[in-house]
Amino acid sequence: MSPMNKLTLTLAAGMGLCAAMAAVAQVDLPPPPPVLGPLPTAPAAPGAPALPPAALPPNQAAPDVPNTGAAPMLITIDAGANRHLISPLIYGVAFASPDQLRALNATLNRSGGNAETRYNWKENATNHANDYFYESIGEKSAVPGESADTFVAASKAGGAQPMLTVPMLGWVAKLGPSRAKTAGFSVKKYGPQEKTDQYLPDAGNGVKPDGKTNVTGTDPNDANLPATPAFQRGWLQHLTTKWGKASAGGVHWYFLDNEPSLWHSTHRDAHPKGATMDEMLADSLSYAALIKAVDPTAQVLGPEEWGWPGFFYSGADQQYRGAHGYQGQPDRDAHGGQEMIPWLLGKVRAHDRKTGTRLLDYLTVHLYPQGGDGGDDVSPKIEQLRSRSTRALWDPTYTDESWIKDKIMLIPRLKGWVNTGYPGTKIGITEYNWGAEGSMSGATAQADVWGIFGREGLDLATRWTTPALASPTFKAMQMYRNYDGKKSTFGSISVLDRVPDPDTLASFAALRQSDGALTVMVVNKALSGPTPVALSLSRFAPAAAAQAWQLSHSGPITRLPDVALTGSRLAATLPAQSVTLYVIPTRKAGAGVR
Repeated sequence: MSPMNKLTLTLAAGMGLCAAMAAVAQVDLPPPPPVLGPLPTAPAAPGAPALPPAALPPNQAAPDVPNTGAAPMLITIDAGANRHLISPLIYGVAFASPDQLRALNATLNRSGGNAETRYNWKENATNHANDYFYESIGEKSAVPGESADTFVAASKAGGAQPMLTVPMLGWVAKLGPSRAKTAGFSVKKYGPQEKTDQYLPDAGNGVKPDGKTNVTGTDPNDANLPATPAFQRGWLQHLTTKWGKASAGGVHWYFLDNEPSLWHSTHRDAHPKGATMDEMLADSLSYAALIKAVDPTAQVLGPEEWGWPGFFYSGADQQYRGAHGYQGQPDRDAHGGQEMIPWLLGKVRAHDRKTGTRLLDYLTVHLYPQGGDGGDDVSPKIEQLRSRSTRALWDPTYTDESWIKDKIMLIPRLKGWVNTGYPGTKIGITEYNWGAEGSMSGATAQADVWGIFGREGLDLATRWTTPALASPTFKAMQMYRNYDGKKSTFGSISVLDRVPDPDTLASFAALRQSDGALTVMVVNKALSGPTPVALSLSRFAPAAAAQAWQLSHSGPITRLPDVALTGSRLAATLPAQSVTLYVIPTRKAGAGVR
């Protein structure tokens, strides 16, 4: 799936990721200190470990900030306020190679997207839907399940947990003789079409030569085979036989398909009618129960909806609205007017209460910015929009500036749905991308996003997909997970960090449990000119100097000269469009921070 034109709205040494998460789930957080200031923050993560007491230095007068010609932007950090565990599972990616995973020190690697909806594990083939002429194409190997097994092996080799997608559409790819490709919209069978595959001229794009009228009346059997839950049971049994169950180091994470409310568009050769609310509930229950039956220790994630309309309307209603001037909602009206995701959560909860088995572990959705800021545009206008639009993840006062024109506040919204509809369900964003991967605009956006995920208490996230190793955005991710090439990381206990204007300067602070250091990630979004900043620390006893690591237009991540603190104050001047990490040791720890 491409981020363009989408709103998807995506350890302790010696321990595996799942074991580490299980260990922390046994300890409770102490009551949080009172919130200081207006910054919206997440509640303590459920099951997080007890936090170390905050260091409480004596009150000290703030020193004067060197005159740089402009008043410094004040970053206020209280290490005793708003403390909660940052889930390591927010640092996930998709389709990353072992080298990328190791360089990023990533925790999760997702296999998802449109092609996964019709993966045929027996033939090791998939249909590429509207991403590529609705063709069913085989992998190089004819070994059943080979491509998924190779993905699992590569993820593990890179130190990440693999995540797989279980198809629910009811159809999987079918190959011709000698593993030949097959076409969902055959030109020979359905007539001339607007575009055809130059490598398989019989495969059309399903649009008539006028470029407006869709080809209809296709037979799904042309390029597909029927697939029931029993078919997918065979694949899950294959996976648990080869890799073991989740509790024994096997595949821990399974998605309930991909963006099902778009099946009637993305997979219209096989599912031309929009999925109804009842269909989605029945499929979700059937396939989630199947996963839990084969591996009760596995985690199930869904509904993997594509974006804003998919949160509120079924595929059937989205299709109806598209044909009726975006008016009407017959499917929703037939279900008491309830919004799609809250309704689904409530129904799954009711089912699980009757059976005594939880089927849905994570409520997951996708998010892409919709105002042009998800692409490669780096014009000043779009770069400024890209800097603002990350507020859609958390800010209840921010109205999205795209066609949505509403307050998305995605993470608080997901938390609200879960708290009301199915308490105890965790939340995730399993596709997102703020674009411009090859520029510092994309890098600062990504650094902002990961900081927001940690501060707001998101449980899990996987980026779509993985930036190139040499790109600024990849390096921005390394600033959190491997800034020194030795897998040193941003802290794991989020604390209060306030800035005057998150559209121009974002900052995130967290304590690191391994050494007690305070880590502060400062994201300067200004397009030009230096920005003086002053960090004011409270309830933390800092050493005399801090390490400084920086990513900017100048190139790679660079360790700068250590920065002296005067009392509990640190002053610096940051270059435009930069990401700077300060590692501030505790007074007891001295300068030996890593």
